[in-house]
This record gives sequence, structure tokens and C-alpha cells, in this order.
Amino acid sequence: MEAELKREIIMENYLHPCNKEAVNDEHYIKVNTNNESCIDNIDLYVLIDDNVIKDIKFDGEACAISTSATSIMIKKLIGKNVLEVQEFIVNYEKMINGQEYLEDILEEALCYDDIHRQQNRKGCAILPYKGILKALEQYKKDSENK
Repeated sequence: MEAELKREIIMENYLHPCNKEAVNDEHYIKVNTNNESCIDNIDLYVLIDDNVIKDIKFDGEACAISTSATSIMIKKLIGKNVLEVQEFIVNYEKMINGQEYLEDILEEALCYDDIHRQQNRKGCAILPYKGILKALEQYKKDSENK
């Protein structure tokens, strides 16, 4: 992916993020994720039904990388089942860490494929995915307790 296209994708998702709104609905799992080293502090609202992510919304304050990564993540994960989400996250984390990964499933998220060169930005790019993993853990716990 060309550098200019990467910048366009990041800026578009930062300036016009997908599903940026707080949710007050008990059916959503709410998790907070933040970076201790910067301003990034995001609340994720995740609706999971029958092992499928039906909706994700977010609210909070974050840098351009965290905000755009959250927006892109939302677009990529809605409609996926838990196993597909886990596969996506594993490959995304590999990309962020400069390891081998499956490009075809990441699509627009490939705009962060060279972020591993900027150690201080890796945390920003992975932040929303840490939140999704927390939400999946909560969903699993809730499902076991039913």
C-alpha cells in the first residue's frame, strides 16, 4: 500500500470515525482501554449475540492512530464470529509487531503495516484490539454463567 493512501485512510478514519457514540444499552458489553503514556482513553461498546459481533461503538479521546485504528477495526469486525475476530486480531498483532501475517484478511487495516518501526505508536494502533479482547473475555464469562 502506498504511503499516500495509508495517510488518506488514517486521516479519513480519524476525522470521520465509524460509530463514534456512547451507548446506554445493557445488551452491549462496555470496556475501557487506555494508554498510560498518552491521552488515549477509549470506551468500547460491543454487542455480541450468538458468537457474532453485531455492533461496536466507541467514545473517548484518542490520538489519530488510536481513533483511526478503532474506526477501521469496527468496520472490519462487525458481522464476524468470535473465531474470525480472533484470527483477525492475531494477524493484526503480527503485522503491528513486524512479523509475518495474512494480508488478505486485514484489508484497510494494512495502512498500519509499517508502524512496527515506530515503537511509541504500536500501543496506539493496538489499543482498540485490547478492548475487543476484553469484551470477548466478558462475553465468554457471561455465556458460561447462563
